[in-house]
Amino acid sequence: MRDARVKLVTTLAVYSIKGGVGKTTTAVNLAYLAAAEGLRTLVWDLDPQGAASFFFRIKPKVKGGGKALLRDQGALDAAIKGTDFERLDLLPADFSYRHLDLRLGQSDKPRRQLERLLKPLRREYDLLLLDCPPGISTLSENVFAVADALLVPLIPSTLSIRTLEQLDAFLREKMPRRAPQLLPFFSMVDETKALHRTIMQDAPRQDLQILQSPIPEIDEIERMGLHRMPITAYAASEMAVGSYRALWREVKLVLSGEW
Repeated sequence: MRDARVKLVTTLAVYSIKGGVGKTTTAVNLAYLAAAEGLRTLVWDLDPQGAASFFFRIKPKVKGGGKALLRDQGALDAAIKGTDFERLDLLPADFSYRHLDLRLGQSDKPRRQLERLLKPLRREYDLLLLDCPPGISTLSENVFAVADALLVPLIPSTLSIRTLEQLDAFLREKMPRRAPQLLPFFSMVDETKALHRTIMQDAPRQDLQILQSPIPEIDEIERMGLHRMPITAYAASEMAVGSYRALWREVKLVLSGEW
């Protein structure tokens, strides 16, 4: 049964300029938690590597590839697959997504193509969750245009903080009237490392408004690839499962305006 007390933002993108920061594991686990609470959830795996598709045991293949999806709404609808979990669907990755920037650039409105595609899906789902490839590109600008919020994983390092500042500056410059809300959080945290502890302690002083629920770097999360399902669906470790549950609770509070 859906939680009527929480009014979720419709479109949430898990995005980072950097790769290898725990983006896909976050997208997969939060999508599972949302669906388990009764929200009709769709994950779109936009990364041609197809990690989210792999975790959900779905072949990363779309008939006609990205070209067909951009051309025909029916092709997008037909590409959506059910997962092993109730109320949780997936739009799989396709290796042709590596050419999406080129395809989007050929449009007369290159920054609005995802918005056009996702508009009818908003009537079918409560939460659209986009698992995005790293980097700033035409595709990422489409994501910025359609997303209500960007959930940004940060490894506790000076370079990660720098990329967050770069992303914030880019959004302020390019989208001053309608920038998505930034929701950065610390990911792959190793509290035995002095640098990680220092970065996490100093970040609030920089007014970066980082969420307060970090995701630890532990073996159990890395073993998701062996189980090929969300860790929150099978693991007994409270450290692993509890961290994603805490992050999801905090994201809901932010999106509902109660944070």
